[in-house]
Amino acid sequence: MEKSLFDKYGGFSTVSKIVMRLYDKLLDDDDVGPFFDDVDMPRLIDHQTKFVATLMGGPASFTDTHIQRAHHNLDIEPLHFDRLKDLIAETLEEFDVAPEDIETVLAAFEARRSLLLDA
Repeated sequence: MEKSLFDKYGGFSTVSKIVMRLYDKLLDDDDVGPFFDDVDMPRLIDHQTKFVATLMGGPASFTDTHIQRAHHNLDIEPLHFDRLKDLIAETLEEFDVAPEDIETVLAAFEARRSLLLDA
């Protein structure tokens, strides 16, 4: 049986580092950074670590309903989603994730686009 990307790249230890680096980028970004004003960042980073782990085939912690509820009051536009996707790809590249594996993660993220944009 083939290992999940989660296991292939080191499990929660690596995913945690990826998410921390991603949030460094997100908070500095003019398009998506403002979404994180007045947010409990330690709590968010914990949730996002679990979410990214899920995208990488790790333990599933979030259902579609959870994702919709978490974003229902945000005015997320396609530009924001696309920018986040770019930053995810950039961050995964920094952690030497193989291009085909980055595409797998981005496809899993893209599959959830309607949950955020229609929320």
